[in-house]
Amino acid sequence: MADGPRSTRNKKVEKKGKKTKTNKKRKWAVWLFFTGAVAIVCGIIGYLLIILNGERILADNQDKFILPESSTIYDAKGKEVTKLSQAGGNRETVEFADIPLLMREAVIATEDRRFEEHSGIDLYSIGRAVVKDIVARSAVEGGSTITQQLAKNLFLTQDKTFFRKATEASIAIALEHKKTKDEIITMYLNRIYFGKGAYGIKEAASFYFDAELKDLKLWQMATLAAIPKAPGNYNPINNPINSQERRSVVLQLMFDQGYITQAEMDEAKAVEYKRPANQTSTSDDSNLTFIDYVVDEAVEKSGLTEEELRVGGYKIYTTLNTQAQSVMAREFEDDDNFEKSVDDKQVQGAMIIVDHRNGEIQGMVGGRDYVNKGTNRVVERRQPGSAFKPITVYGPAIESGDWFPWSILQDVKTCYGSYCPSDSNKVKYIGPVPMRQSLKESRNASAVWLLNEMGVKTGLKFADKMGFTLDSSKDRNLAIGLGGLTNGVTPFEMARAYSAFANEGKSVDPHALIKITDKNEEVLYQYDAPQPEQLMSPKTAYYMTDMMQAVTEKGGTGTAARIDRPVAGKTGTTQHGIPGLKTGYNRDAWFAGYTAEWTAVVWMGYDITDKNHMIKKSSAQSAAMFGKVMKDAIKGVKKDSFAKPSDVQEEKPPVGITNFNAIYDEAAAYVKLSWSPIEGEGVQYHVYRKEASEKDFIKLLDSLEPAVDDMNVAPGMSYTYYVTAYDASKNMEGTPSDQLTVEIPEAEITPPPTDEPGGEIPPGDGNETPPGDGEPGDGNTPPGDGNDGGGTPGNGGETPGNGGETPGNGGQPTDPGNGNTPGNGTGDSGNTPGGDGSVPADGQPDPGAGNANGNGNGATNSPPPATP
Repeated sequence: MADGPRSTRNKKVEKKGKKTKTNKKRKWAVWLFFTGAVAIVCGIIGYLLIILNGERILADNQDKFILPESSTIYDAKGKEVTKLSQAGGNRETVEFADIPLLMREAVIATEDRRFEEHSGIDLYSIGRAVVKDIVARSAVEGGSTITQQLAKNLFLTQDKTFFRKATEASIAIALEHKKTKDEIITMYLNRIYFGKGAYGIKEAASFYFDAELKDLKLWQMATLAAIPKAPGNYNPINNPINSQERRSVVLQLMFDQGYITQAEMDEAKAVEYKRPANQTSTSDDSNLTFIDYVVDEAVEKSGLTEEELRVGGYKIYTTLNTQAQSVMAREFEDDDNFEKSVDDKQVQGAMIIVDHRNGEIQGMVGGRDYVNKGTNRVVERRQPGSAFKPITVYGPAIESGDWFPWSILQDVKTCYGSYCPSDSNKVKYIGPVPMRQSLKESRNASAVWLLNEMGVKTGLKFADKMGFTLDSSKDRNLAIGLGGLTNGVTPFEMARAYSAFANEGKSVDPHALIKITDKNEEVLYQYDAPQPEQLMSPKTAYYMTDMMQAVTEKGGTGTAARIDRPVAGKTGTTQHGIPGLKTGYNRDAWFAGYTAEWTAVVWMGYDITDKNHMIKKSSAQSAAMFGKVMKDAIKGVKKDSFAKPSDVQEEKPPVGITNFNAIYDEAAAYVKLSWSPIEGEGVQYHVYRKEASEKDFIKLLDSLEPAVDDMNVAPGMSYTYYVTAYDASKNMEGTPSDQLTVEIPEAEITPPPTDEPGGEIPPGDGNETPPGDGEPGDGNTPPGDGNDGGGTPGNGGETPGNGGETPGNGGQPTDPGNGNTPGNGTGDSGNTPGGDGSVPADGQPDPGAGNANGNGNGATNSPPPATP
């Protein structure tokens, strides 16, 4: 009985616990119910908002369902180029009944297999796209239905953002409420872009196959259905292989979804595309980049919206040179002008041509197979590489007045702190090099050396004047000398800068728009050229042009850019820059150049560089594109010549040194240098030397004669020499000679002779040094000589082996050149400087030697050796 009350209490506690758990479950159920209800309500509200937003957009933009009246673009000669529409391009509309069923099925199988089932958006496809986007951490997967693509084509831009996708979805749902599936697929096929300037399925069938829609075969339908995913990569003209492979994918999808049989699929896969004999490019295909650019410029200048500009019936007069533009388009369509890619991501390119005499843009190409409102790579930033050297190195150096095209730079391997630029030339680090040669061969080490000498601040200041806004903190370093910039530059900016070199140093304002008039011929806008600024002296512009012309000459990096008129320019190549990847492949390839009339810039590379997408060739391919385009584009333009300022004299530095020799005379222990003399008055010679452990050459001495002796050499050392001719009256130094290296052998030490018992040092020896080596006592003095003059036996005066201030005999300077000792030779005065210490191999003195004490010629024409 004692446990009774406790047992009752336990039961009460247990019952209370169960009740508490039940209450918690009820609370959770209620909470979940209301949460679900709220979520459902929010979902319904969200859905209604999406529907209402889409309905509102459709209501506000009913005119977009109708192709409106278009404004007109005219070229530089006033000839009509094209009419603008909302989406641009050429278009022929077609009714639903005229679109073959198999054509519709090919598009649906490829683009949106659940088109007939969904209500504008495909949740399954969206979910798949979201997962892929999360994995890639960027918007890489579209997941769009045909209805969404139509919504985007009608109302939205090409960017991939959440809000754009949400708006696209709302418009798609609204479209599904307002239009039937047949109407939607018809509108889609009438507006989609099929490449090569063709908009709409009817125009595409006519352009690619010269056929009516009703006459298309299965393989042709599949070919057209394959194009919209990537018009530049999958159209059969530019990429027949990619097109056929993509066609096979379309046919496989059609077979898998039951639209065609196995036999039909196999037959259609096997057909090879052949261009129609009478096929011509659509009217504005080649002009798409220029048209987009001039429309943007017109919007900016006129104050009109783009929509108002396109549908307002305006006349837009431009600078377009249709000949130049068509040549550019032709060469960019030629796959042989570009490297082959490993997949469907092709090597891209961009080009712009400007008449630097008035700033008129002759034409531009924003990329291969550029589409309406696509990426215009003419205004996209890339790293310029060596094409930037004239902007940050050579241009500012010349402008400073301290450097000239013939100034000698040092092309040596040098580190500036942690920055160690290297040459990519076949022959690296050639030492002294004239500025002209440095630019011509695009040598990196000498360019950075020059920038370091003149100062980075000078380079930045010049770049700023030329229109480049560099990062004032991150770009304040020597890397700018090789085009290593924080943000890069655009081909447009490069064309503007190089135009100033071509335009006598004056600024150029590149523009595409001349005038806009309305339907009543009222002028809304008229181009008014700004007053040009003198960005550099005309002399600097002339010297830069002269140096950059060498780039296209034999031995230069841009020889492929040569045409039938003078061309100046600069190549540029940037390395791939992928961390940890060791390969010689590149990221960007440039050529910026000009004739006396036009400036043009070419860029090539991948939009995104990765380990599978790098260009293997250098800037030579960009130079070749420049040459191919300019050769034909400029035909008919009157030839001009580069302007030469009146204060520039045609003074050229002395010619280079030839027949340079450097020989070590072991007997005399000096290096004898000689070369062929240079004709002309006042020519001097600069002799440079560098010991193996030294980084830079130093000027050893000056000479008036084509031969000198370097007596200041040490055993076991290695010396490299070169010589230049120098015109003091013009302050011009010629091209350096070849470099020659001389190895000085280690000295052999001979033990001194020992005195025999009761004997003496053999008479006539002078001291312990063997005869003939130029040391004290040398010279094979005959027995008994040396003491008659009162001096040290066999010494030749106070300075051993020198022939210096002490007369060249064994006596005192009271009897110059004699010594009053037998066997002293004919000896000129020992006071004449410049003895070379040479003694014939037989130990006898040369004619004219002060004596035979080893000091050599007492009088020569050679100057005394200089101290390095």
